[in-house]
Amino acid sequence: MSEISARTEDATAADADDADLSRARDGDDAAFNRLVGPLRRELHAHCYRMLGSTHDADDALQDGLLRAWRGLARFEGRGSLRSWLYTVATRTCLDAAASRGKRALPVDLGPSSDRAVVGDAPLADVAWLGPYPDGALPEGRLSPDARYEQREAVELAFVAALQHLPGNQRAALLLFEVLGFSAAEIAATMDTSIASVNSALQRARRIVAEKVPGRSQQQTLRQIGDARLREIVAEYSAALERGDADALVALLTDDVTWSMPPLPHWYRGLEAVTDFALRIPLTGCGSWRHLPTSANGQAAVGCYLWNEQAGAHVGWSINVLTVRGDRIAELTSFIGAEHLARFGLPAALP
Repeated sequence: MSEISARTEDATAADADDADLSRARDGDDAAFNRLVGPLRRELHAHCYRMLGSTHDADDALQDGLLRAWRGLARFEGRGSLRSWLYTVATRTCLDAAASRGKRALPVDLGPSSDRAVVGDAPLADVAWLGPYPDGALPEGRLSPDARYEQREAVELAFVAALQHLPGNQRAALLLFEVLGFSAAEIAATMDTSIASVNSALQRARRIVAEKVPGRSQQQTLRQIGDARLREIVAEYSAALERGDADALVALLTDDVTWSMPPLPHWYRGLEAVTDFALRIPLTGCGSWRHLPTSANGQAAVGCYLWNEQAGAHVGWSINVLTVRGDRIAELTSFIGAEHLARFGLPAALP
């Protein structure tokens, strides 16, 4: 495409957006949907980063877009519509975070267990961090000024670290380092001073640096390559399906962790993880089936457990794998059949 043709197409698209904006201000909801449609996925990912739950992100995005629709007359066009929508979505998420609190993983609740806790009961009074189906997230950064890639910014370690920040610090960090907003833009978004934004950023960076590994999963996955990653996932799945603890251990780092929200107990190190793998009920040949997927920018599998009454392997969990080198350093099993539907996976397998 020639440079002149590209400029012509850009101008045509801008004219169409301007026309839709005018129609939307006059109450045309179809025009509003055309404007926000291309931004829905990235706005939803932003809401997930803020809230740590796809369900909460759904609610926040719906509420935020409703606020935007009702307040469209206040959009003066001095900045982009995209930036304004992020402002509305961020304020909506801050309201939600203030009323619902932060989300946790089992590692946030207490020390690891040395031996398998048989009959571990779910904790219903904890707001648990949930997995994120990242299949539609593109590679790269949302802005040239952003520090984090889009997939880095949904990795489990990063989203879990965000939950340890107050809402204003969480928002400032995401707006600055994921979306590439300036400190002045963030101050306007959060109705505060630039000095307050810079202070919030400094504190947020310190906490995140303490909790997030220096090497992201995106960097690790690029290094080991897609072929080796598929092998790791296939070998992990096969070891569980055979009930082969030795094969499973061979895939794990010495300091591996395994947690299973909403179960509160978690395990660290080969001895504890092996004991858990050997003693948990219903583990063995034929009990499990797996389908590969991707969650939080990481390798993952949908896990299905044999159910005699149903005569099928029924959806059990989404297991997210954190890899170091070419071994698994963390296993996070998000238990609940409802998670699989989010990933477009079937409810059961024969």
